[in-house]
Amino acid sequence: MHLVSWSGGKDSCLACHRAIQRGLRVSHLVNTISQEYGRVRFHGTEAKLIRLQAEAMGLPLVQKRTTPEGYEQEFKDAVRSAGLQGTKGMVFGDVHLEEGKKWVERVCRELGIEPLFPLWGEPAAAIPAEFMDAGFQAVVVSARADLFPEEWLGRPVDRAFLRYLEENGIDACGENGEYHTLVIDGPLFGKRIRLTRTRPIVRDGYRLLDTLEYSL
Repeated sequence: MHLVSWSGGKDSCLACHRAIQRGLRVSHLVNTISQEYGRVRFHGTEAKLIRLQAEAMGLPLVQKRTTPEGYEQEFKDAVRSAGLQGTKGMVFGDVHLEEGKKWVERVCRELGIEPLFPLWGEPAAAIPAEFMDAGFQAVVVSARADLFPEEWLGRPVDRAFLRYLEENGIDACGENGEYHTLVIDGPLFGKRIRLTRTRPIVRDGYRLLDTLEYSL
């Protein structure tokens, strides 16, 4: 059995999809949210939407509140609470940030599990294209305010969005935190997530999508 480090976005979703296609069995999704805002740490997705994804996928979710100063230990606690007995490894959606990969490898070594990086080293532009071609759908839920006008918030990750990234020299995967996404449907989902009423908010230089009404 394997765990999946789950942000709710396209990269962790595609990594999970690839791992399952290779025959891995997923026991839990593991997600960390910020203590101060109740949103996915580093991504800004609301915690309630991650829970909705897990329900749509029919997978158990471990969701852990974390703090900047205690993040590593809190992440380890979240992984341990998923149950390490019988767990062989954990799937991560990292693409090309070496510092993040080294951190994951060290932490997993200390936990006694194998880190798996199904997307590592792939050309950045190929990942969202494969994500869409596989039948997944996602919307933009967080974006740097200096790079994206408000009109992109809540819009789907589609060919027009990828063109905007390319034309403006923005990393196609948003690996440096330029933008983040929420997967709402696809092959891993038994039900589609519907965001029926939202509003934009701005915090710490980011545009965030605040979800007022939603359903499966």
